[in-house]
Amino acid sequence: MLTIHLHKLLFHAHHGLYEEEKLLGNNFEVDISIKHQPITEKITSLEQTTNYAMVYKLVKQRMQQPTLLLETLAQEICEMILYNFMHAEEVSITIKKLNPPINNFHGSVGITFDLKRSSINPL
Repeated sequence: MLTIHLHKLLFHAHHGLYEEEKLLGNNFEVDISIKHQPITEKITSLEQTTNYAMVYKLVKQRMQQPTLLLETLAQEICEMILYNFMHAEEVSITIKKLNPPINNFHGSVGITFDLKRSSINPL
């Protein structure tokens, strides 16, 4: 099994329930792992693996669309990756909100979502 990682992707986006978040936005950090079983003994071309530049492009586009819940956002990104990258068998994503609007809170909040191709309904 091969795992492709994209770590510490940083975005400014407008996800959240509160008006402040919708108006001002927040900073988010995204980590993604994509697992797939190589179809050949030796991977020698990009077509035999998952193109992480294309994964980044997809994630960047989705992060620009405001969403109320990080849970929804994470699930949709996983589904998009599995739909667009046929080699991908399993996706794990962690999304952190780096400055949550919580009084006297110093830290980040976040979620992790895992999705296997075998657990989704075919389109």
